Amino acid sequence: MSMEISAGRRVRLRYRVRDAQGEPIEDGERELTYVHGEEDTLLAAIEARLNGEQTGAKLSLHLEPEDAFGDYDAELIHLADRSLFPEALEAGFSFEGIPGQPDDGRIYIVTDFTEDTVVLDGNHPLAGMALRFEIEVLEVSEAGITDVEH
Repeated sequence: MSMEISAGRRVRLRYRVRDAQGEPIEDGERELTYVHGEEDTLLAAIEARLNGEQTGAKLSLHLEPEDAFGDYDAELIHLADRSLFPEALEAGFSFEGIPGQPDDGRIYIVTDFTEDTVVLDGNHPLAGMALRFEIEVLEVSEAGITDVEH
């Protein structure tokens, strides 16, 4: 007898993410194991859609930006003084907060820099994008104590 996905159950998935045109966001498939309803591992819209599914279920979900990583917010682009950053700096480096300013808990990605200035983007890299998720439920089981603690 197959178990349904519900709060407190351990779920193992295989998934692939594509943009709205069907182009892969990442190469290949990924696997994920999580405790349903007890972690912020999945996007809320995906977790809600998985409720009641069983091992072997295959879903294709289209999420608009507001259900995925939000709309792109130009106000999350900041310029910072280059002297606040390590000498070895590259586009793609990430920082928790903007160096030299109070930590706002957001992760900022270096998108560009000059000798004097660093451009930081606090948007999620997939913000503003509609996404298509292909998901296969590989396993549903009762979560053990160690699953819930993690």
